[in-house]
Amino acid sequence: MMLPEAFVTRLRALLGPAEASALCVALTEGDTPVSVRRNPAKWVADELPFVVDDAPLAATPVPWCAEGSYLSARPAFALDPRWHAGAYYVQEAASMFVAAAYRAAFPDGAPQRALDLCAAPGGKSTLWRTLLPDDALLVANEPVKARANILAENLIKWGHPNTVVANAYPADFGSLSESFDLIATDVPCSGEGMFRKDLQARSEWSPEAVAHCAERQREILRDVWPALRPGGFLVYSTCTFNREENEDMVVFACEELGAELIPIPLDASWPIAGDTTGRDLSVYHFFPHRTAGEGLFLALLRKTSGEGDADSGAVPKTRRADRDKRRKTAKPEAPPREFTTWLRESEAFALRLLPDGRWNAVPRAHADFVERLAGVARLLVSGVTLAERKGTKLIPHTALALSTALAPEAFPTVALSAAEARSFLRREAMVLPGDVGRGYVLATFEDLPLGWLNNLGSRANNLYPAEWRLRLTEA
Repeated sequence: MMLPEAFVTRLRALLGPAEASALCVALTEGDTPVSVRRNPAKWVADELPFVVDDAPLAATPVPWCAEGSYLSARPAFALDPRWHAGAYYVQEAASMFVAAAYRAAFPDGAPQRALDLCAAPGGKSTLWRTLLPDDALLVANEPVKARANILAENLIKWGHPNTVVANAYPADFGSLSESFDLIATDVPCSGEGMFRKDLQARSEWSPEAVAHCAERQREILRDVWPALRPGGFLVYSTCTFNREENEDMVVFACEELGAELIPIPLDASWPIAGDTTGRDLSVYHFFPHRTAGEGLFLALLRKTSGEGDADSGAVPKTRRADRDKRRKTAKPEAPPREFTTWLRESEAFALRLLPDGRWNAVPRAHADFVERLAGVARLLVSGVTLAERKGTKLIPHTALALSTALAPEAFPTVALSAAEARSFLRREAMVLPGDVGRGYVLATFEDLPLGWLNNLGSRANNLYPAEWRLRLTEA
């Protein structure tokens, strides 16, 4: 499918004929680079080895992100148990530039609360979680329920306990006045930067769609701005090229919301473009004909003044009623004693029994705020889900298996081969060695936890979530 004619015309006006022509060639004929980012909380080595056709792949560092690497070919990631275990995330390299924005915003300070507002499927959220201090709280939000479930899966696999996944609209966060030190807004856009790998994005593009997206972006920024504390930072990004959704939106934030642009230091070797509108704004464009990655626009903004009343901790009445109902229906049950042995630092968590029978471990330092957050947003993940009560049984949850908060000696483990690990991920029943005791066993691959088996002796029931089941078979 050819690029839309109106898009090409606008691009030429923005960049000039030569630059626009080079970009159009990259969008229609260029190869999509392959890049991954390791999870330093799970994979401590500097590199992740990958093999295709029995040959190791070359890995080249992504210059603006210490954990990122370009690969010389694309492996079958879905068949790699390390990917399912959260040892790395497959993310295009331009999006990893948020690491440079974080360094510019917090060269010395330590943010305690961050909100990733439009977070699905989770690439930037997992990176934010890596960048933040261990004791900080990340709230990753996605308004669309189906996409929010994918976001929850990816963050559960990433494994950090100081994480919340919410399913809410930007306006829902407005009552949490001045609550966040950092807000990331990777806003819905017209998707011009995805034309190379998404033909549907080409077919859906129009000047009218650009105008609609720009209006939606202004609304999102207005809605969430009160939740950012004065002096806090907002990272604005899109995967598009036009000025209406990029430079013009940054000017809107500065002139109408009380923001100021903060420069991001660049290495001279990074082929990153600046302002395309002649206003000399400190903004950053990734064009696929210049950088090995997809299209990205990013700007770092700082809030220069307060908005509305100071944070009172109030919860809207409708949500407050829902919260009070949850409290009344929750069973007044003391946490099971074994939880103290399941967690590395059990004293650092507040344990909560949810109405659906699940036990959650919420970081104690953020428990009150998470309670307030539950009053304005539907929470899919809050801390670590430890177990589910079914009758008299307490069944450990997959989120606990994948969490870095799991105490290493809490459960017996079984080390699986690559073939066995893929069988486990397909949710197949397994037979374990005779020296593995009965009961709940942690299945691992290369010392990376994957999930639980309930060993009955003659066979082991597979407790891997059905909705996560691996469906791809070996070629």
